[in-house]
Amino acid sequence: MKFFKNSLLLVILLCGTKAFSQNIIQIKSPDKNIVFSFTLTKNSPVYEVVYKGKKLVDKSTLGLAFKEEGSFAEALVAGKPVFKTVEETYELIVGKNKTIHSHYQEVTISLTQLNAQKKRVNIAVRVFNDGVAFRYEFPAQSNWKNYTLTEEQTTFNLSQNPQVLTLFRKNYTTSHEGFYDSLKLSEIKPDTLMDLPTLFQFTGNIYMAITEANLRNYAGMYLAKKNGILTTTLSPLPGQTAIKVKAILPHHTPWRVMMISDRIGALIESNLLTNLNEPCSIKDISWIKPGKTSFHWWNGDIIPDTTFAPGINFETDKYYIDFCARHHIEYHSVIGYGGIAWYKSDAPGYGEIGLNTDVTQTVPSLNMQQVCDYAKQQGVGIHVWVNWKAIYPHLERSFDQFQKWGIKGMMVDFLDRDDQEMVNIQEAILKKAGEHKLFVQFHGAYKPTGMQRTYPNEFTREGTYNYENNKWLPEGISPNHDLNIAFTRLLAGATDYHLGGFRAITPSKFKTQQSRPLMIGTRCHMLAMYVVLESYLAMVCDYPDAYEGQPGFKFIEDVPTSWDETVVPDAQIHEFLTIARRKGTDWFIGTINNTTAKSIQMSLKFLPAGKYTAEIYSDGADEFENPNHLLFALKTVTNADTVTLSLAAGGGHVMRLVKQ
Repeated sequence: MKFFKNSLLLVILLCGTKAFSQNIIQIKSPDKNIVFSFTLTKNSPVYEVVYKGKKLVDKSTLGLAFKEEGSFAEALVAGKPVFKTVEETYELIVGKNKTIHSHYQEVTISLTQLNAQKKRVNIAVRVFNDGVAFRYEFPAQSNWKNYTLTEEQTTFNLSQNPQVLTLFRKNYTTSHEGFYDSLKLSEIKPDTLMDLPTLFQFTGNIYMAITEANLRNYAGMYLAKKNGILTTTLSPLPGQTAIKVKAILPHHTPWRVMMISDRIGALIESNLLTNLNEPCSIKDISWIKPGKTSFHWWNGDIIPDTTFAPGINFETDKYYIDFCARHHIEYHSVIGYGGIAWYKSDAPGYGEIGLNTDVTQTVPSLNMQQVCDYAKQQGVGIHVWVNWKAIYPHLERSFDQFQKWGIKGMMVDFLDRDDQEMVNIQEAILKKAGEHKLFVQFHGAYKPTGMQRTYPNEFTREGTYNYENNKWLPEGISPNHDLNIAFTRLLAGATDYHLGGFRAITPSKFKTQQSRPLMIGTRCHMLAMYVVLESYLAMVCDYPDAYEGQPGFKFIEDVPTSWDETVVPDAQIHEFLTIARRKGTDWFIGTINNTTAKSIQMSLKFLPAGKYTAEIYSDGADEFENPNHLLFALKTVTNADTVTLSLAAGGGHVMRLVKQ
């Protein structure tokens, strides 16, 4: 009888598979422009994506490979799909928008494998007006308690041979910094790692960016071309190459995200990644205050001629604290001096720790309590630099001392991995830091995945080839690279870029300098980067005498770092980008240009009704001789106006609009 029941069940399941494989499960975005189609075939689940009637993703297979259980792709039976419509409105504590309305259609498809274990995995799909996301979900089940994943077999079989803008990586141990390549998909070499986000431009100027959201307790995702098709590849756990993820059920993967629009600016405006994350996990958010910070390591630890010796001491920090206080810069970074960290360590430099490294003790020349107390008196918060190995795994002890001193946050550096272990380490740092009312700035770190919604004490993270490289990179960081960053890495969220260099020179005059680094492009381009890039802890990297009395510094003083609204009035890949961001009733508008001078017309129709006083900074006419030359003008504008932007080669344009 038992044999008969099992055989009958197998026949029912097989018949269900055959019948269901002929059916297509289809789900559309609320505006009907994006259509996601799912089919269960004999060999694997398959999906397609169509945008405004044009197929972007052709038949693409889904699947998973486990160390013990083998592949989860073949011989699957699907349960009845569960559809729902979701609308929610939430607020971000830090972000490019304050109030966000999320609206999507969702389907959950339950898949059961026809074997003795009958493992069950759900495919969850959400379709928004600006993109589509899906993930694998592992519900609790009596016959399957945990898994060891060797591969995630998610593919993206893109149509039309699109143009690709991507960052290639040699391996998974990376700071995610480098120059981007623009080439056809067909030109990409097989098995070459592509970092995320990667941008694809299809015919008819349709854009799609692939990235991931809600990366937690899982390995970081890359793309690689295998047999001509883009395939997900995951960062392996340390010390081996086969195992990518170990997990206990219930569990789920991050969201695999495709941001889609026929307007490139819509991808920058998108809130898709935060929509796919969990609500804020920090109950008391009153202490979370984004702002700008000094960072004297970049300028070469410059101080003026003084009666005190420069170094890791109160006097050096006081010099920068006083500067921050005079100019309403919210934080000062305590880093160290001359390559030596501020905390006790027997390591030879910043990049290492020793057996006796201890962040709860300072070097003998520094009194951290004195620094924090003085900074508090001046209305400035203290922000410290640390090597991640110096605080982990002693987070409670380290952060307890930071909080006692009065430290407000930290830069955590040299992470350089995105395997599951490192992903969990970063979340542990964020969680414990939140308990101690500390914000975090990650360096040498992978891209954001929208988790600032859950942990708003994450202010920014690096993951970009940025202006620090002007200290040692022979060709320097060019305005063209800035644009590439804006159309790729910026799509993921906040990025730390070492902003604020005030020594602009022409490319032919560029040279590396460890102290007082030079900048390629105009000063106005540098000002615009404060608006174009998203970062809730923007650096003011240069030294006080480089700024005080200099044209344009007032704009840096005034520009916020967290926003109520973001729009992109105009943008062209590789050419220029204009971003407008609102704080209260004020608007800040930044435009960056490539290395070809041009004039563009920008409509102000995105503004609410009313008159605005426009404070306008633009490039001087002599930018080839003096790229630091700024022109300043005041005028009254409304949303009926169109403004002409004359952009120098490597130039920029900024406006602050104040409601009258």
